[in-house]
Amino acid sequence: MATAALAAAGAAAVVGVSLPGSTPDADDAARAGTAQRDAVAAQGTVEAAPDEGARGIGRDPLTDAEIDRAEHLAVADDNLRRNARDVEGDRGPQHLSTNLTETDPNLTGAAARQRRADVVSYDYRNDSVVTKTVDLDTGKVEDTRTDRGVQPPPSQDELAEAARLLIADRLGADLKSDYEDATGKQLTNAGQLQLSGMVFRKETVAKVPAGLTACGEHRCLRVVAKVRNGPWIDTRALVVDLSDRKVGRLA
Repeated sequence: MATAALAAAGAAAVVGVSLPGSTPDADDAARAGTAQRDAVAAQGTVEAAPDEGARGIGRDPLTDAEIDRAEHLAVADDNLRRNARDVEGDRGPQHLSTNLTETDPNLTGAAARQRRADVVSYDYRNDSVVTKTVDLDTGKVEDTRTDRGVQPPPSQDELAEAARLLIADRLGADLKSDYEDATGKQLTNAGQLQLSGMVFRKETVAKVPAGLTACGEHRCLRVVAKVRNGPWIDTRALVVDLSDRKVGRLA
Protein backbone atom coordinates (compact mmCIF):
# COMPACT_ATOMS: atom_id res chain seq x y z
CA MET A 1 0.00 0.00 0.00
CA ALA A 2 1.07 3.53 -0.62
CA THR A 3 1.78 5.42 2.59
CA ALA A 4 0.65 8.90 3.60
CA ALA A 5 2.44 12.02 2.63
CA LEU A 6 3.27 13.57 5.96
CA ALA A 7 4.85 16.76 4.85
CA ALA A 8 2.69 19.85 3.69
CA ALA A 9 -9.64 31.97 -1.64
CA GLY A 10 -8.81 34.51 -3.21
CA ALA A 11 -11.29 37.37 -3.67
CA ALA A 12 -11.92 39.04 -7.04
CA ALA A 13 -11.68 42.85 -7.16
CA VAL A 14 -12.76 45.34 -9.81
CA VAL A 15 -10.12 48.06 -10.26
CA GLY A 16 -10.41 51.23 -12.32
CA VAL A 17 -7.19 52.20 -14.11
CA SER A 18 -6.35 55.55 -15.74
CA LEU A 19 -3.71 55.67 -18.44
CA PRO A 20 -0.71 57.93 -17.79
CA GLY A 21 -1.43 61.51 -18.73
CA SER A 22 -5.21 61.11 -18.75
CA THR A 23 -7.67 62.61 -16.29
CA PRO A 24 -11.12 61.00 -16.08
CA ASP A 25 -14.02 63.45 -15.91
CA ALA A 26 -17.71 63.04 -15.20
CA ASP A 27 -18.52 62.24 -18.86
CA ASP A 28 -15.82 59.56 -18.91
CA ALA A 29 -17.26 58.01 -15.74
CA ALA A 30 -20.78 58.07 -17.16
CA ARG A 31 -19.68 56.44 -20.41
CA ALA A 32 -17.73 53.79 -18.48
CA GLY A 33 -20.72 53.02 -16.31
CA THR A 34 -23.01 52.69 -19.34
CA ALA A 35 -20.53 50.41 -21.10
CA GLN A 36 -20.23 48.22 -18.02
CA ARG A 37 -24.01 47.89 -17.70
CA ASP A 38 -24.31 47.05 -21.41
CA ALA A 39 -21.60 44.41 -21.08
CA VAL A 40 -23.31 42.80 -18.09
CA ALA A 41 -26.65 42.78 -19.92
CA ALA A 42 -25.04 41.18 -22.99
CA GLN A 43 -23.50 38.43 -20.90
CA GLY A 44 -26.86 37.38 -19.52
CA THR A 45 -27.27 35.34 -16.35
CA VAL A 46 -24.17 33.54 -15.10
CA GLU A 47 -24.93 29.93 -14.22
CA ALA A 48 -23.82 28.58 -10.88
CA ALA A 49 -21.14 25.89 -10.88
CA PRO A 50 -22.56 22.37 -11.05
CA ASP A 51 -22.89 20.49 -7.79
CA GLU A 52 -19.82 18.53 -6.79
CA GLY A 53 -20.41 14.82 -7.24
CA ALA A 54 -20.39 12.45 -4.33
CA ARG A 55 -17.45 10.57 -5.84
CA GLY A 56 -14.46 11.66 -7.85
CA ILE A 57 -13.00 9.80 -10.81
CA GLY A 58 -9.43 8.63 -11.21
CA ARG A 59 -7.02 11.16 -9.74
CA ASP A 60 -9.66 13.86 -9.19
CA PRO A 61 -9.28 15.64 -5.83
CA LEU A 62 -11.35 14.13 -3.04
CA THR A 63 -14.90 15.46 -2.95
CA ASP A 64 -16.41 16.75 0.28
CA ALA A 65 -18.51 13.60 0.49
CA GLU A 66 -15.43 11.39 0.09
CA ILE A 67 -13.54 13.34 2.76
CA ASP A 68 -16.43 13.04 5.22
CA ARG A 69 -16.76 9.31 4.52
CA ALA A 70 -13.03 8.63 4.85
CA GLU A 71 -12.75 10.51 8.14
CA HIS A 72 -15.80 8.74 9.55
CA LEU A 73 -14.42 5.33 8.61
CA ALA A 74 -10.98 6.16 9.99
CA VAL A 75 -12.33 6.74 13.51
CA ALA A 76 -14.85 3.89 13.41
CA ASP A 77 -12.21 1.82 15.21
CA ASP A 78 -13.47 1.78 18.79
CA ASN A 79 -9.97 1.28 20.17
CA LEU A 80 -8.57 4.41 18.51
CA ARG A 81 -11.62 6.52 19.29
CA ARG A 82 -11.63 5.42 22.92
CA ASN A 83 -7.91 5.51 23.73
CA ALA A 84 -6.44 8.31 21.61
CA ARG A 85 -6.44 11.95 22.78
CA ASP A 86 -6.69 15.16 20.79
CA VAL A 87 -4.84 18.45 21.31
CA GLU A 88 -7.21 19.51 24.10
CA GLY A 89 -6.97 16.16 25.88
CA ASP A 90 -10.42 15.03 24.80
CA ARG A 91 -11.14 11.48 23.72
CA GLY A 92 -10.30 10.63 20.12
CA PRO A 93 -7.33 11.44 17.85
CA GLN A 94 -6.51 14.93 16.58
CA HIS A 95 -7.30 15.06 12.87
CA LEU A 96 -4.53 16.59 10.76
CA SER A 97 -5.30 15.96 7.10
CA THR A 98 -7.16 13.84 4.56
CA ASN A 99 -5.62 13.35 1.13
CA LEU A 100 -5.96 11.15 -1.92
CA THR A 101 -3.56 8.22 -1.58
CA GLU A 102 -0.65 8.08 -4.00
CA THR A 103 -1.27 5.41 -6.64
CA ASP A 104 0.85 2.29 -6.58
CA PRO A 105 2.51 2.27 -10.03
CA ASN A 106 2.40 -1.53 -10.06
CA LEU A 107 -1.41 -1.63 -10.05
CA THR A 108 -3.32 -1.92 -13.31
CA GLY A 109 -6.92 -2.10 -14.50
CA ALA A 110 -9.72 -1.80 -11.96
CA ALA A 111 -7.27 -1.89 -9.04
CA ALA A 112 -5.50 1.19 -10.37
CA ARG A 113 -8.82 3.05 -10.63
CA GLN A 114 -9.84 2.43 -7.04
CA ARG A 115 -9.91 5.59 -4.96
CA ARG A 116 -8.27 5.59 -1.55
CA ALA A 117 -7.77 8.28 1.06
CA ASP A 118 -5.06 8.69 3.70
CA VAL A 119 -6.50 10.07 6.93
CA VAL A 120 -3.70 11.41 9.15
CA SER A 121 -4.23 12.03 12.86
CA TYR A 122 -2.09 12.76 15.91
CA ASP A 123 -2.54 10.85 19.15
CA TYR A 124 -1.44 13.07 22.02
CA ARG A 125 -1.74 10.19 24.45
CA ASN A 126 1.47 8.63 23.16
CA ASP A 127 2.79 11.24 20.71
CA SER A 128 2.28 9.24 17.55
CA VAL A 129 1.03 9.90 14.05
CA VAL A 130 -1.68 7.48 12.95
CA THR A 131 -2.34 7.12 9.22
CA LYS A 132 -5.31 5.11 8.05
CA THR A 133 -5.72 4.27 4.38
CA VAL A 134 -9.38 3.94 3.47
CA ASP A 135 -10.66 2.26 0.30
CA LEU A 136 -13.48 4.57 -0.76
CA ASP A 137 -14.99 1.90 -3.02
CA THR A 138 -15.33 -0.81 -0.39
CA GLY A 139 -15.49 1.38 2.72
CA LYS A 140 -12.75 -0.65 4.39
CA VAL A 141 -9.68 0.58 6.26
CA GLU A 142 -7.00 -1.26 4.32
CA ASP A 143 -3.96 -0.17 6.25
CA THR A 144 -3.07 1.46 9.57
CA ARG A 145 0.35 2.92 10.19
CA THR A 146 1.65 4.37 13.46
CA ASP A 147 4.79 6.51 13.43
CA ARG A 148 6.68 8.27 16.20
CA GLY A 149 9.19 11.04 15.79
CA VAL A 150 7.54 12.41 12.64
CA GLN A 151 5.78 15.75 12.72
CA PRO A 152 3.32 16.67 9.93
CA PRO A 153 2.28 20.32 9.49
CA PRO A 154 -0.12 21.57 12.18
CA SER A 155 -3.87 21.82 11.87
CA GLN A 156 -5.81 25.00 12.62
CA ASP A 157 -7.18 23.43 15.80
CA GLU A 158 -3.61 22.86 17.01
CA LEU A 159 -2.58 26.42 16.14
CA ALA A 160 -5.60 27.75 18.03
CA GLU A 161 -4.73 25.68 21.10
CA ALA A 162 -1.10 26.80 20.91
CA ALA A 163 -2.26 30.43 20.79
CA ARG A 164 -4.51 29.86 23.82
CA LEU A 165 -1.55 28.50 25.75
CA LEU A 166 0.58 31.48 24.69
CA ILE A 167 -2.06 33.95 25.84
CA ALA A 168 -2.36 32.25 29.22
CA ASP A 169 1.40 31.94 29.80
CA ARG A 170 3.65 34.61 31.32
CA LEU A 171 5.81 34.40 28.17
CA GLY A 172 2.83 35.65 26.20
CA ALA A 173 2.95 39.05 27.93
CA ASP A 174 4.61 40.74 24.93
CA LEU A 175 2.06 39.22 22.57
CA LYS A 176 -0.78 40.66 24.63
CA SER A 177 0.95 44.02 24.99
CA ASP A 178 1.58 44.30 21.24
CA TYR A 179 -2.02 43.36 20.52
CA GLU A 180 -3.31 46.05 22.88
CA ASP A 181 -0.97 48.64 21.33
CA ALA A 182 -2.29 47.77 17.86
CA THR A 183 -5.99 47.60 18.69
CA GLY A 184 -6.61 49.35 21.99
CA LYS A 185 -8.22 46.14 23.21
CA GLN A 186 -7.10 43.30 25.44
CA LEU A 187 -6.16 39.96 23.88
CA THR A 188 -8.18 37.31 25.67
CA ASN A 189 -8.70 34.48 23.16
CA ALA A 190 -7.18 32.93 20.07
CA GLY A 191 -10.17 33.90 17.95
CA GLN A 192 -8.93 37.50 17.96
CA LEU A 193 -5.87 36.46 15.95
CA GLN A 194 -5.25 35.23 12.45
CA LEU A 195 -2.99 32.22 12.90
CA SER A 196 -0.48 30.26 10.90
CA GLY A 197 2.62 28.42 12.00
CA MET A 198 4.93 25.47 11.67
CA VAL A 199 6.39 22.55 13.54
CA PHE A 200 9.43 23.53 15.61
CA ARG A 201 12.47 21.46 14.69
CA LYS A 202 15.09 21.75 17.39
CA GLU A 203 17.93 20.85 15.03
CA THR A 204 17.44 24.23 13.33
CA VAL A 205 18.61 26.25 16.36
CA ALA A 206 22.06 26.39 17.93
CA LYS A 207 20.89 26.22 21.53
CA VAL A 208 17.70 24.49 22.65
CA PRO A 209 16.26 25.65 26.00
CA ALA A 210 15.97 22.94 28.62
CA GLY A 211 12.18 22.97 28.46
CA LEU A 212 12.13 22.26 24.72
CA THR A 213 14.57 19.36 24.45
CA ALA A 214 11.71 16.87 24.02
CA CYS A 215 10.49 18.61 20.85
CA GLY A 216 10.49 16.19 17.95
CA GLU A 217 9.20 13.44 20.17
CA HIS A 218 6.69 15.94 21.53
CA ARG A 219 4.45 18.04 19.28
CA CYS A 220 5.97 21.54 19.31
CA LEU A 221 4.81 24.52 17.26
CA ARG A 222 5.98 28.02 16.43
CA VAL A 223 2.93 30.23 16.02
CA VAL A 224 2.75 33.14 13.58
CA ALA A 225 0.18 35.62 14.87
CA LYS A 226 -1.53 38.51 13.12
CA VAL A 227 -4.12 40.98 14.35
CA ARG A 228 -7.26 40.42 12.29
CA ASN A 229 -7.23 43.14 9.62
CA GLY A 230 -4.12 44.49 11.30
CA PRO A 231 -0.35 44.06 11.74
CA TRP A 232 1.73 40.96 12.38
CA ILE A 233 2.98 40.35 15.93
CA ASP A 234 6.46 38.90 16.29
CA THR A 235 6.24 35.61 18.19
CA ARG A 236 9.14 33.85 16.46
CA ALA A 237 11.08 33.32 19.69
CA LEU A 238 8.23 31.44 21.37
CA VAL A 239 7.66 27.70 21.05
CA VAL A 240 4.64 25.83 22.38
CA ASP A 241 5.04 22.20 23.42
CA LEU A 242 1.50 20.94 22.90
CA SER A 243 2.30 17.53 24.34
CA ASP A 244 3.11 18.84 27.82
CA ARG A 245 1.23 22.13 27.32
CA LYS A 246 4.17 24.42 28.11
CA VAL A 247 5.68 27.47 26.45
CA GLY A 248 9.39 28.05 25.93
CA ARG A 249 11.48 30.92 24.59
CA LEU A 250 14.44 30.58 22.25
CA ALA A 251 17.59 32.53 23.04
